[in-house]
Amino acid sequence: MIIDAHNHADWHGHDLNKFLENMKKYNIDKTWLLTWESPPDEYDPTQIHCINVNSAEIGGPISFYRCLSYVERAPDKFILGYCPDPRRPDAIDTLKAAVSIYGVRVCGELKLRMMYDNPDAIRMFRVCGELGLPVTVHIDYEFDTGRRYPRPNYWYGGGIEAFERAIKACPETIFLGHAPGFWAHISGDDKYDKEPYPKGKVVPGGKVIEMLRKYPNLYCDLSAGSGLNALKRDPEFAKEFLLEFQDRVLYARDYFDNQHQEFLNSLGLPESVLEKIYSGNALKLVPIK
Repeated sequence: MIIDAHNHADWHGHDLNKFLENMKKYNIDKTWLLTWESPPDEYDPTQIHCINVNSAEIGGPISFYRCLSYVERAPDKFILGYCPDPRRPDAIDTLKAAVSIYGVRVCGELKLRMMYDNPDAIRMFRVCGELGLPVTVHIDYEFDTGRRYPRPNYWYGGGIEAFERAIKACPETIFLGHAPGFWAHISGDDKYDKEPYPKGKVVPGGKVIEMLRKYPNLYCDLSAGSGLNALKRDPEFAKEFLLEFQDRVLYARDYFDNQHQEFLNSLGLPESVLEKIYSGNALKLVPIK
């Protein structure tokens, strides 16, 4: 079985039919379908081409209702996710309602211009722990990209230290780290706030390694160019990393190509390890009912 633990409805030009065709093409049995709820002034307008604009107008950029529509039409293919903006006063009540009424199983994707140890976020994370919802977070740093308008770059989450404080404050909650600001910390080379996709051999001392060893409630979401780059920059290290943390790494895409499978299958990992990465760890966090 293969589970894609991170993807979105109406993402990069894929409607439901194209999405299902893509899953079939790459032998993906189920997908965690995640929302992205954000105020309009907090997401990069250059990403509008990736989303359904109507979705952005009704609680997007990737709205709960578009994800729910996919799940209702193909319930055997999707696991429903939802993450409200925790700064909203109704966030926790809305999340609980989504769980009880619509069967939400994952809290994600959290991608906001706020510190992830914000007291409102901590309160919501603890509720996620009580409800058994793993939380998928996106981290990005702001640095000079040479662009002047509307911003040089878009930061999300407040960096790895704020994320670590949240993990520490919520030991009963499972977190999945994702995106450039998380995966750049696989290496101790100090490039995390200078390059979105650092190259070169992994240097000892990476914060992600340290945190995985310290916090059993931290897991990794391999999706997107960031997760793939973190592995491909140093394949020898990648194999060691996946062997050490085989119980806490989840295959995920956040897109519609097959690069992650191709690379994972090239590493010569034991079948038992690949089984955990492709589905076992996802099933441990979100069992199929």
